[in-house]
Amino acid sequence: MSDTAYRWEMIEPGKPMEKVEFDPFPPGGGEVVVEVEGCGVCHTDLGYYYDGVRTNAALPLALGHEISGRVVAGGKGYEDWVGKAVLIPAVIPCGECDLCKRGKETICRQQYVPGCDTHGGFASHIKIPGFGLCEIDEAKLAAAGLDLADVSVVADALTTPYQAVAQAGLSEGDLAIVIGVGGVGGYCVQVAAAMGATVLAVDVDQAKLDQIGEAGAAATFNPKDYPGRELKKAVFAFAAENGLKATEWTIMECSGSAPGQQTAYGLLVHGATLCVIGFTMDKVEIRLSNLMAFHARALGNWGCTTSNYPAALDLVFDGRVNVKSFIEHHPLDNINEVFELVHAHKNKGRAILMPKMNS
Repeated sequence: MSDTAYRWEMIEPGKPMEKVEFDPFPPGGGEVVVEVEGCGVCHTDLGYYYDGVRTNAALPLALGHEISGRVVAGGKGYEDWVGKAVLIPAVIPCGECDLCKRGKETICRQQYVPGCDTHGGFASHIKIPGFGLCEIDEAKLAAAGLDLADVSVVADALTTPYQAVAQAGLSEGDLAIVIGVGGVGGYCVQVAAAMGATVLAVDVDQAKLDQIGEAGAAATFNPKDYPGRELKKAVFAFAAENGLKATEWTIMECSGSAPGQQTAYGLLVHGATLCVIGFTMDKVEIRLSNLMAFHARALGNWGCTTSNYPAALDLVFDGRVNVKSFIEHHPLDNINEVFELVHAHKNKGRAILMPKMNS
């Protein structure tokens, strides 16, 4: 099967994924076939597999939307892309509708997500529209000491917080608080710090706090040590001690958990911006009027515009965001074991599944 294109398909939630051969050739007009180098395992993938979150496409379906690889075939309009190293957008817009033309690709109603609306990147190859592909400068990649598979996580784990930071208008001198510093949250800390903000990291996992404390966080807080309102008091104290404002904090909820969302909402101050980046099916009870009382705002963030991908990638190439220390490689053929590992929180970095890595 090594010489044949294949993908690992979810047959039904919670059941072992199965390896299935398929033929991705030829691409149609406007399409490309990408040979996958790496595909990151995201919290969203776990939601589909373990929590019953529905995919838009019917099962069986290959999951995976954090994809890097090389174009091996291009349909009409994309013939010149053959041979190029690329990132595939985690959210692919149509590029033609009024929303896309007004720079609102993330709410394009014709958009689709690999691993949700079509077969994803847990495969040797993937056929997708060419629109929005982000070409990777392989000279810069090599200079940064990275492999093509390493930057697969940029497509979502990094671009999503990049978009959120840009949308919030975070800049030099601001105070940002990131709730949940796993995959997306860890990169959120780094992106916010790269933009000049002083960043506080909040997580119940002390190991994650220790790691991000060496990669951009000015201070770390474990809610286990700060019950109730003590966490907010501690942040006020940090701000006062470091000459930062007691108002207009940017609170970035990346945990995708009910406790994390409640913690984030509890940190609202006057003029605050609450960025909701993580996803959970759980419901939380909040007093919505606090937004009014604090003259605060809440911003959702879905994906990232394709135009922002090159800038996010440059943060990696420039050394302002450390990818290498926050990833781990696994053979794609070990996908079922890796999902169990990540679901049990036993991984130390963002798991990247690699078709060419021997199990």
